[in-house]
Amino acid sequence: MPQRSSRLLRATGAVAALALLTTACTGNDPAAQENNSDPRAVSSNDDPGKEVVIGFSGPEADHGWLGAINSTAVAEGKKYEDVTLRVAEGTDDPSMQISHIETFINDGVDAIVLLPTDGAALTKVATQAMDAGIPVVNVDREFSSEFAARTTILGDNYGMGVSAGTYACNLVEENDLGGDAVVTEIAGTDSLPLTQDRSDGFKDALKECNQNVDHRVAGDFTVESGEQAASNLLQAVPEIDIIWNHDDDQGVGVKAAFDNANRDEFFFIGGAGSKNAMRWIQQGEMEATVLYPPTQAADGVRLARLLAQDKGMSDLVQREVPRRIVLNAPVVTKENVEEYLPLGFES
Repeated sequence: MPQRSSRLLRATGAVAALALLTTACTGNDPAAQENNSDPRAVSSNDDPGKEVVIGFSGPEADHGWLGAINSTAVAEGKKYEDVTLRVAEGTDDPSMQISHIETFINDGVDAIVLLPTDGAALTKVATQAMDAGIPVVNVDREFSSEFAARTTILGDNYGMGVSAGTYACNLVEENDLGGDAVVTEIAGTDSLPLTQDRSDGFKDALKECNQNVDHRVAGDFTVESGEQAASNLLQAVPEIDIIWNHDDDQGVGVKAAFDNANRDEFFFIGGAGSKNAMRWIQQGEMEATVLYPPTQAADGVRLARLLAQDKGMSDLVQREVPRRIVLNAPVVTKENVEEYLPLGFES
């Protein structure tokens, strides 16, 4: 597959919040807070503080991205000697997850980090935790009420589509593909809002270079469905210039379909940021992948610690932890893959 030089793209409107999470609170001295010109590079947030207990609950890790969500959260909790992280067993049963949160409430934990199996189903019990004075950090799948969480940390699904579409436009321009470019899309589960957001972002970004999605198929975020969807696409379209696949776990099957059909005439763009995808990029078998951070729950643990210790963020004039943080959706290419490889997850 031909490779071209590329640059890191940022999704429109996405908030790059990871750097903020490693820095310090402004402190409680009013005079220091008034003088915003004072240097604030030295951080004290990571210094040991009040000992806190944080409860973490997430879905069953039935694919690589969710496995990374859980493992990075646990690893983050271990970094702090003042944090005891209580991890509930992963489950896809909302009723069981509700019982986990009820146990955290009864035990009087200091904060809860929750990636809900179903945001609407977990809203009531999360609100109960908030009413009990326990700050809840909502991760990835949103609750149906603003009162259910102190703060929400999200990946940027629409931004993923924008990043992929903008990168595709660059490929069209750099390779003189013009108006005849055949751009295709392999989506995830079509019934999910996140899939719809990714597709909308991709379509909107392509408009900027007068391109359309010429052919679209959908999988189900599994290896098997990815292989079937990609096989169907290849059979239907004899010549393709660009393929964007929404999910790198699904992409294992997608790549198998490419190999089985002996097709590699196109630029292959992935999504989520698996180690498989990053290795394919290094080997020249994939053009790029768009990151959907598997560190969201780890960032949630950091936020929960700050909230439980009544700390804020030094890089903000407003010292409080924000109500909502949307992480960036950067494009990983051969030029920057070494930087992002440590964040990748095994599919």
